[in-house]
Amino acid sequence: MANSTLERIRQRITLDSREGWIAGVCAGVARWLNTDPAFVRVAVIISALFMPKVTIAAYLIAWLVLDDERRL
Repeated sequence: MANSTLERIRQRITLDSREGWIAGVCAGVARWLNTDPAFVRVAVIISALFMPKVTIAAYLIAWLVLDDERRL
């Protein structure tokens, strides 16, 4: 179990523009977490309700920093 967790952390997070709605950030994070993108999108929406500035800033930074999987 610990070995799979370490492997998951070592994997690279990329934008997933094929599954993504806006920029592919939530879909890329969902693929990294091996979960459905809808769960990540709901988590982002809920966090945006309580911390809108932080959530928007984190989303924009992730959009700028993460690589698009098509360019890899």
